[in-house]
Amino acid sequence: MNIIETSLPGVVVIEPKVFGDRRGFFMETFQAERYREAVGINLDFVQDNLSHSQGGVARGLHYQLNYPQGKLVSVITGEVFDVAVDVRQGSPTFGQWFGTMLNDENHRQIYIPAGFAHGFCVISDTVNFQYKCTDYYHPEDEIGVLWNDPAIGIEWPIDAPILSDKDKHLLPLSDIPADKLPKYTG
Repeated sequence: MNIIETSLPGVVVIEPKVFGDRRGFFMETFQAERYREAVGINLDFVQDNLSHSQGGVARGLHYQLNYPQGKLVSVITGEVFDVAVDVRQGSPTFGQWFGTMLNDENHRQIYIPAGFAHGFCVISDTVNFQYKCTDYYHPEDEIGVLWNDPAIGIEWPIDAPILSDKDKHLLPLSDIPADKLPKYTG
């Protein structure tokens, strides 16, 4: 497995070993001991999610405040541009973002620790997107940042995504009250 550090401490891209031949391929998508040693992920995943979306859809940028989730993200079929934004008050990288392409050919994964907002946009016709979470989903605790917040400046590969009504009305990061942002703990 190859680990790629990013500009955001704790956010890493993982390139698992893929064993392929004329029949197809095999890869481990998670193995606790190996990921703990190589990536530093020493967390219990408690929920797996699968999302299916059509091309042009953008989801996010979401995070949970009282039940923060670390996420190990990958694509089963299709392609997305996946993004993490540091929304931790007091962090040296507050408001900065990292994005990468995840697809069913590069088999990359991204680990996004708790305290970061997460989102993605679908590049292919459809996508099956999966992620492991370190805490349960609590819809009443979900907060979001506007996908195209100009102060963050994410370089999305699409201009006019299909958004949920909820995501259309999210606030820019600078308008989110301080008590609705996670705290940086160093």
